[in-house]
Amino acid sequence: MLGRTMHAIAYDAVHDEIFVPQQFGQGILVFDGKASGEIAPKRVIEGPDTQLIALDRLGVDAINNEIYVPEGRKLLVFPRSANGNVKPIRILEGPDTTILAARAVAIDPVRNLIVVGATPYGANAADERTSELAIFDRTASGNTKPLRVITGMASTQNIAVYPESGLIFGVGPSYVSVWRIDDSGNAPARFTIGGPNGKLVDPRGVTVNGKNKTVIISDKYLNAVLTYSVPQLFATTPTDVGRP
Repeated sequence: MLGRTMHAIAYDAVHDEIFVPQQFGQGILVFDGKASGEIAPKRVIEGPDTQLIALDRLGVDAINNEIYVPEGRKLLVFPRSANGNVKPIRILEGPDTTILAARAVAIDPVRNLIVVGATPYGANAADERTSELAIFDRTASGNTKPLRVITGMASTQNIAVYPESGLIFGVGPSYVSVWRIDDSGNAPARFTIGGPNGKLVDPRGVTVNGKNKTVIISDKYLNAVLTYSVPQLFATTPTDVGRP
Protein backbone atom coordinates (compact mmCIF):
# COMPACT_ATOMS: atom_id res chain seq x y z
CA MET A 1 0.00 0.00 0.00
CA LEU A 2 3.03 2.31 -0.19
CA GLY A 3 2.87 4.98 -2.89
CA ARG A 4 5.27 6.94 -5.05
CA THR A 5 5.02 10.20 -3.10
CA MET A 6 5.58 9.95 0.64
CA HIS A 7 7.31 12.90 2.26
CA ALA A 8 7.57 11.70 5.84
CA ILE A 9 8.14 8.72 8.08
CA ALA A 10 7.94 8.48 11.86
CA TYR A 11 9.36 5.76 14.07
CA ASP A 12 7.94 5.01 17.51
CA ALA A 13 10.79 3.45 19.45
CA VAL A 14 8.60 2.78 22.49
CA HIS A 15 6.14 0.55 20.61
CA ASP A 16 8.45 -0.38 17.70
CA GLU A 17 6.13 0.90 14.97
CA ILE A 18 6.63 2.80 11.71
CA PHE A 19 4.10 5.43 10.57
CA VAL A 20 3.87 6.57 6.94
CA PRO A 21 1.44 9.09 5.38
CA GLN A 22 -0.06 7.80 2.11
CA GLN A 23 -1.23 10.88 0.23
CA PHE A 24 -2.85 9.15 -2.74
CA GLY A 25 -4.67 6.71 -0.47
CA GLN A 26 -5.62 9.52 1.95
CA GLY A 27 -4.52 7.48 4.92
CA ILE A 28 -1.87 6.63 7.49
CA LEU A 29 -0.08 3.28 7.22
CA VAL A 30 1.30 1.65 10.37
CA PHE A 31 3.89 -1.12 10.13
CA ASP A 32 5.63 -3.24 12.71
CA GLY A 33 9.18 -1.98 13.27
CA LYS A 34 10.55 -5.35 12.19
CA ALA A 35 8.48 -5.52 9.00
CA SER A 36 10.37 -6.49 5.86
CA GLY A 37 9.47 -7.26 2.26
CA GLU A 38 5.95 -7.07 0.83
CA ILE A 39 3.89 -7.07 3.99
CA ALA A 40 0.53 -5.44 4.70
CA PRO A 41 0.27 -2.64 7.28
CA LYS A 42 -0.84 -3.77 10.74
CA ARG A 43 -3.20 -0.76 10.89
CA VAL A 44 -4.55 1.76 8.37
CA ILE A 45 -6.26 5.02 9.33
CA GLU A 46 -8.46 6.08 6.41
CA GLY A 47 -12.02 7.05 5.51
CA PRO A 48 -14.27 10.14 5.38
CA ASP A 49 -14.50 10.54 9.16
CA THR A 50 -10.72 10.95 9.43
CA GLN A 51 -10.77 14.21 7.35
CA LEU A 52 -7.52 13.04 5.74
CA ILE A 53 -7.44 14.40 2.19
CA ALA A 54 -3.93 15.39 1.10
CA LEU A 55 -1.73 14.53 4.07
CA ASP A 56 1.97 14.98 3.43
CA ARG A 57 3.69 14.72 6.82
CA LEU A 58 2.98 13.59 10.35
CA GLY A 59 4.41 13.33 13.84
CA VAL A 60 4.05 10.62 16.50
CA ASP A 61 4.11 11.13 20.26
CA ALA A 62 5.02 7.76 21.78
CA ILE A 63 4.75 9.12 25.32
CA ASN A 64 1.18 10.45 25.06
CA ASN A 65 0.15 7.92 22.39
CA GLU A 66 -1.01 10.38 19.72
CA ILE A 67 -0.52 11.02 15.99
CA TYR A 68 -0.46 14.61 14.67
CA VAL A 69 -1.19 15.30 11.00
CA PRO A 70 -0.97 18.69 9.20
CA GLU A 71 -3.92 18.80 6.81
CA GLY A 72 -4.50 22.08 4.96
CA ARG A 73 -5.61 24.68 7.49
CA LYS A 74 -5.96 22.05 10.20
CA LEU A 75 -3.87 19.95 12.51
CA LEU A 76 -5.62 16.62 13.08
CA VAL A 77 -4.86 14.47 16.14
CA PHE A 78 -5.57 10.73 16.37
CA PRO A 79 -4.92 8.07 19.01
CA ARG A 80 -1.68 6.24 18.24
CA SER A 81 -3.53 2.91 18.17
CA ALA A 82 -6.34 4.17 15.89
CA ASN A 83 -7.42 1.94 13.01
CA GLY A 84 -9.94 2.37 10.21
CA ASN A 85 -12.40 5.21 9.67
CA VAL A 86 -11.94 7.05 12.97
CA LYS A 87 -12.65 10.68 13.83
CA PRO A 88 -9.82 12.91 15.10
CA ILE A 89 -9.83 13.33 18.87
CA ARG A 90 -8.78 16.98 18.43
CA ILE A 91 -8.67 19.47 15.56
CA LEU A 92 -6.62 22.67 15.72
CA GLU A 93 -7.89 25.21 13.19
CA GLY A 94 -9.11 28.80 12.77
CA PRO A 95 -7.72 32.31 12.17
CA ASP A 96 -6.43 32.70 15.72
CA THR A 97 -4.10 29.73 15.20
CA THR A 98 -2.29 31.81 12.48
CA ILE A 99 -2.21 28.61 10.36
CA LEU A 100 -3.22 29.10 6.72
CA ALA A 101 -1.43 26.01 5.37
CA ALA A 102 0.03 23.53 7.85
CA ARG A 103 3.07 21.76 6.42
CA ALA A 104 4.97 20.00 9.21
CA VAL A 105 4.66 19.18 12.90
CA ALA A 106 6.96 18.11 15.73
CA ILE A 107 6.23 17.24 19.35
CA ASP A 108 8.04 18.08 22.58
CA PRO A 109 6.58 15.64 25.15
CA VAL A 110 8.95 16.93 27.84
CA ARG A 111 7.43 20.43 27.79
CA ASN A 112 4.03 19.24 26.52
CA LEU A 113 4.27 21.39 23.38
CA ILE A 114 3.74 20.97 19.64
CA VAL A 115 5.44 22.98 16.91
CA VAL A 116 3.61 23.51 13.62
CA GLY A 117 5.49 24.68 10.53
CA ALA A 118 2.97 26.61 8.44
CA THR A 119 2.26 29.33 5.93
CA PRO A 120 0.56 32.04 8.02
CA TYR A 121 -2.69 33.90 7.42
CA GLY A 122 -2.15 36.84 5.09
CA ALA A 123 0.25 34.92 2.85
CA ASN A 124 -0.36 32.87 -0.28
CA ALA A 125 -1.32 29.37 0.88
CA ALA A 126 0.54 27.84 -2.08
CA ASP A 127 3.77 29.72 -1.28
CA GLU A 128 6.13 27.61 0.82
CA ARG A 129 8.67 30.46 0.89
CA THR A 130 6.77 32.31 3.60
CA SER A 131 6.67 30.23 6.75
CA GLU A 132 6.52 30.38 10.52
CA LEU A 133 6.81 28.07 13.49
CA ALA A 134 3.70 28.24 15.67
CA ILE A 135 4.14 26.75 19.15
CA PHE A 136 1.07 25.45 21.01
CA ASP A 137 0.24 23.57 24.14
CA ARG A 138 0.16 19.91 23.10
CA THR A 139 -3.55 19.54 23.85
CA ALA A 140 -4.62 22.76 22.08
CA SER A 141 -7.72 22.42 19.91
CA GLY A 142 -10.16 24.60 18.02
CA ASN A 143 -9.42 28.22 17.23
CA THR A 144 -6.61 28.56 19.78
CA LYS A 145 -3.88 31.19 19.69
CA PRO A 146 -0.29 29.88 19.71
CA LEU A 147 1.78 30.44 22.83
CA ARG A 148 4.36 32.10 20.59
CA VAL A 149 5.39 32.22 16.93
CA ILE A 150 8.83 32.26 15.33
CA THR A 151 8.55 34.27 12.11
CA GLY A 152 10.70 35.30 9.16
CA MET A 153 11.53 31.81 7.90
CA ALA A 154 12.34 31.34 4.23
CA SER A 155 10.55 27.98 4.07
CA THR A 156 9.61 24.95 6.14
CA GLN A 157 10.07 21.66 4.33
CA ASN A 158 10.16 19.78 7.63
CA ILE A 159 10.93 20.25 11.30
CA ALA A 160 12.21 18.24 14.24
CA VAL A 161 12.33 18.87 17.97
CA TYR A 162 15.05 17.60 20.30
CA PRO A 163 13.28 17.74 23.68
CA GLU A 164 16.39 16.95 25.71
CA SER A 165 17.87 20.34 24.76
CA GLY A 166 14.67 22.19 23.90
CA LEU A 167 15.78 22.83 20.31
CA ILE A 168 13.81 23.12 17.05
CA PHE A 169 15.40 22.15 13.74
CA GLY A 170 13.77 23.75 10.68
CA VAL A 171 14.60 22.82 7.08
CA GLY A 172 15.26 25.90 4.92
CA PRO A 173 16.01 26.30 1.18
CA SER A 174 19.64 25.09 1.43
CA TYR A 175 20.24 24.77 5.15
CA VAL A 176 18.78 23.67 8.48
CA SER A 177 18.28 26.33 11.15
CA VAL A 178 18.15 25.77 14.89
CA TRP A 179 16.06 27.73 17.39
CA ARG A 180 15.23 27.39 21.06
CA ILE A 181 11.68 26.30 21.77
CA ASP A 182 11.18 29.46 23.84
CA ASP A 183 12.23 31.78 20.97
CA SER A 184 9.58 34.13 19.61
CA GLY A 185 9.06 36.68 16.85
CA ASN A 186 11.61 37.36 14.14
CA ALA A 187 14.37 35.59 16.07
CA PRO A 188 17.55 34.77 14.14
CA ALA A 189 18.61 31.15 14.11
CA ARG A 190 20.96 30.21 16.93
CA PHE A 191 22.82 27.75 14.73
CA THR A 192 22.81 26.89 11.02
CA ILE A 193 23.82 23.71 9.23
CA GLY A 194 24.60 24.21 5.53
CA GLY A 195 24.30 27.56 3.81
CA PRO A 196 25.54 29.22 0.59
CA ASN A 197 28.84 27.31 0.49
CA GLY A 198 27.58 24.10 2.02
CA LYS A 199 26.88 20.69 0.56
CA LEU A 200 23.07 20.91 0.94
CA VAL A 201 21.13 21.97 -2.16
CA ASP A 202 17.46 21.09 -1.61
CA PRO A 203 17.06 19.59 1.87
CA ARG A 204 13.68 18.07 2.74
CA GLY A 205 13.89 15.97 5.90
CA VAL A 206 15.68 16.26 9.22
CA THR A 207 16.08 14.11 12.31
CA VAL A 208 18.36 14.11 15.34
CA ASN A 209 20.55 11.36 16.79
CA GLY A 210 21.36 12.54 20.30
CA LYS A 211 23.35 9.42 21.16
CA ASN A 212 25.86 10.09 18.37
CA LYS A 213 25.47 13.89 18.56
CA THR A 214 24.53 14.16 14.91
CA VAL A 215 21.86 15.78 12.74
CA ILE A 216 20.70 13.73 9.73
CA ILE A 217 19.34 15.56 6.67
CA SER A 218 17.89 14.21 3.41
CA ASP A 219 18.45 16.21 0.21
CA LYS A 220 16.13 15.84 -2.80
CA TYR A 221 18.57 17.29 -5.35
CA LEU A 222 21.53 15.23 -4.17
CA ASN A 223 19.34 12.13 -3.75
CA ALA A 224 21.29 11.54 -0.57
CA VAL A 225 21.17 11.46 3.21
CA LEU A 226 23.86 13.53 4.94
CA THR A 227 24.98 13.21 8.55
CA TYR A 228 26.53 16.20 10.35
CA SER A 229 28.44 15.94 13.62
CA VAL A 230 27.42 18.89 15.82
CA PRO A 231 28.55 18.02 19.36
CA GLN A 232 28.31 21.67 20.38
CA LEU A 233 24.51 21.43 20.20
CA PHE A 234 24.41 18.46 22.54
CA ALA A 235 26.94 19.83 25.04
CA THR A 236 24.79 22.81 25.98
CA THR A 237 21.49 23.64 27.59
CA PRO A 238 18.90 25.63 25.63
CA THR A 239 19.97 28.89 27.28
CA ASP A 240 23.63 28.26 26.38
CA VAL A 241 23.21 27.74 22.63
CA GLY A 242 24.74 30.82 21.02
CA ARG A 243 24.05 32.62 17.81
CA PRO A 244 25.89 31.45 14.65
